[in-house]
Amino acid sequence: MRERFGEGISATADARTLAAILVSIAVVLGLLYAGRDVLIPLAIAFLISFALSPLVRLLVRRHVPRPVAVSAVMALLLIILASLGLLIISQVGTLSQELPTYQSTIRNKIDGLADSLHKPGMFDGVLRTIDTVRKEVGEAVSNETDQDAPLSVEIIPDNTTPIKTAIAFLVPVLTPLATLGIVFVFVFLALLDQGDLRDRLLRILGGNLHRSTDAMEEAGRRISRYLIMQVIVNVTYAIPMALGLWLIGVPGFVLWGTLAALMRFVPYVGPILSAVFPLTLAFAVDDGWNMVLLTVTLIVVLELISSNIVEPILYGTSTGLSALSLIAAATFWTAMWGPVGLILSTPLTVCLLVLGRNVPQLQILETLLGSTPALDTGTRIYQRLIADDVEDAIELANETVEGSSLVEFYDTEGLAVLKRASANYLSSARPEHRLRIVNGMGLLLDDLREEFPGPITLRKTPFVACIGGKWEVDNVSAKMLVHCLEMSEIAAETRAAGVLTPHYLDKLDLTGVDVVCIAYLSESPERNARAFCQRLKDRWPMIKIVLGFWHLQESADVAQLARECGADHVVTSLGEATHRIETLLYPWIGKQRQLANRPPDDDARIAALRETDLLTGALREQLDSYAARAAEVFDVDFAVISAITDDDEFIVGQSAGVEDRAISSDGATIKISRRDAICDHVVEIGELLVVRDTHRDPRFSDHPTINSWKARFYAGAPIGTETGHVFGALCLLNTSAREFTNEERELLSRLAAEVSSLITGKVVNRGEENPDQNGEESSSTTAQLVPE
Repeated sequence: MRERFGEGISATADARTLAAILVSIAVVLGLLYAGRDVLIPLAIAFLISFALSPLVRLLVRRHVPRPVAVSAVMALLLIILASLGLLIISQVGTLSQELPTYQSTIRNKIDGLADSLHKPGMFDGVLRTIDTVRKEVGEAVSNETDQDAPLSVEIIPDNTTPIKTAIAFLVPVLTPLATLGIVFVFVFLALLDQGDLRDRLLRILGGNLHRSTDAMEEAGRRISRYLIMQVIVNVTYAIPMALGLWLIGVPGFVLWGTLAALMRFVPYVGPILSAVFPLTLAFAVDDGWNMVLLTVTLIVVLELISSNIVEPILYGTSTGLSALSLIAAATFWTAMWGPVGLILSTPLTVCLLVLGRNVPQLQILETLLGSTPALDTGTRIYQRLIADDVEDAIELANETVEGSSLVEFYDTEGLAVLKRASANYLSSARPEHRLRIVNGMGLLLDDLREEFPGPITLRKTPFVACIGGKWEVDNVSAKMLVHCLEMSEIAAETRAAGVLTPHYLDKLDLTGVDVVCIAYLSESPERNARAFCQRLKDRWPMIKIVLGFWHLQESADVAQLARECGADHVVTSLGEATHRIETLLYPWIGKQRQLANRPPDDDARIAALRETDLLTGALREQLDSYAARAAEVFDVDFAVISAITDDDEFIVGQSAGVEDRAISSDGATIKISRRDAICDHVVEIGELLVVRDTHRDPRFSDHPTINSWKARFYAGAPIGTETGHVFGALCLLNTSAREFTNEERELLSRLAAEVSSLITGKVVNRGEENPDQNGEESSSTTAQLVPE
């Protein structure tokens, strides 16, 4: 009884919360609609200020006082708007004088079309029927009208005064001018008091100051770049449009190009409206149809080029809004604020999306508006298998593998499905669900093996036996590992699943097997694994044992766990298992992977390095300062700046703590053999290299220098010349594994570019563009584009 009472209270509280939310939404919608006369100029002003803010910032950085910079930018804006207005007025005046000359052409074409319609054809019967019905209805209405004809009434208007006439004429003209003036004042004040406005918005947002600042920066960056790129896209469309109309011979080509640039600011309907005018004029000017057809061809070709080439190049990434949310937002803002709302719909919705990402209470906005899938790929596949929709699950798997790799798919989505199935085994999953998961995963793996077959190995006897530790899902993960090993040309097969008891061990045949991998998805398999490893070593002492503990976090101390269980290695991913097994079978491959290949420009790179003062020690104090700053900013244990010559790596800059590492040194400069260099892989690829856990990476898992420094995390950004010669790297190292975000990658690249500029004495820009700061993946390729 008490439990029911508690449930009733909880249900009542939830209902009250829902009611409060609905009332709040209704109030907000009412305020948006009722206050549109004030909110529309404010929204337009803020969007224009976002577009002009980079230019004002540029002038301020050139030591121009902010009032002067804002005044200059606003004056430039007024000059541009006035020039456009004068151009449009002059073009319209010229066309209005020429329009009467086109009346005969229009009349002849209409008459020709009418004659064509009245010629004998397949629709004659239909047209006669329509005419007969129209005549009968007309006669009936005429007769009825004659019988009951009402008295005619004439309304005589009151005499209007000149003042009323002037007011009736001026009000429609002055209202847009007043709105334009309000927008101008708002833009000027927003640019002039940008810092104060930002502080007030931060106060309104409240909460975490870092999160609020990030939200404002992201919104400003997205919207300002969106508007600037929109201007560039429209101009690159309008200029070929005007030139093409000029070549075709359509009058007023400058007007139609300008109109096309302006109308494309209106989503969806703008391009259509801008195409109507030149098409209509082409219809009126040319006696035939060639001009109309050429104009249609020009517009279609320009639209295809702009949509498929220009916009993706200039925009680059998506707004983060899904295609459905873009259409819904356009409909909503148009209903609220009319045509102006349609123009403002995308920027305003981007602001709402940014708020949803950075304000926890508004995360529902990100779910509703964002292009990021609501469920990750692993969860989507798991749900499809529960729903017995195996075909859709297989399609998702194939799409993911084609976009990455087979091993990466198994490590992320494949194991995620099995982990979720294992976690829900005794909680929410019904027996039917468990059966669907196992059967569906079996079909999915069979399809992947057909789509991505491994190379045929020469030796028929398997090197590796993969065994599921306890449950059927463990056996499924063992099958995944076999496929990964086959892709690496390692012969492997699965053995019958079952609880690894002594009775099971007696029936186990491991003849010809060199490595045994036992897969576990359960939370605490250590005791069972320890007992099995002991029995296995007693019976087959020469066999190597690898334990796949897929539930472990990447930061776990797998070396200690392997010693406790009596195994050769403990791994947490299929990729790591593949490389560990390959190293056990072929030790020389592991040694070879530690060594980086020399880049093609190695001689030129070394020559450019020796032309600098990097190896002389002249820059040591400044480079130490950069390394210390990097270690502090990224919160890592230590950082180094290194350079590589023919045979050696020199640590030319370092933060505190490096001196205590077990490495050799030559005077003030630490020197390491190039075979043991920590940045040689960065020199090889010439790009940022991030290793979240060196124990899992074959290049660093047995690296002597990395192991002597006890480093578990590594990130190296290349330093060198602006022409691409890489001298070495700015390296971050940490004694525990960690994640490295996209923002941190970009920041490390910028810091390495500063170091490169210091070394070479020239500006080197190696900052990486961040395609998606939130790691989001668009759910639809039709989503509108906008720059990050």
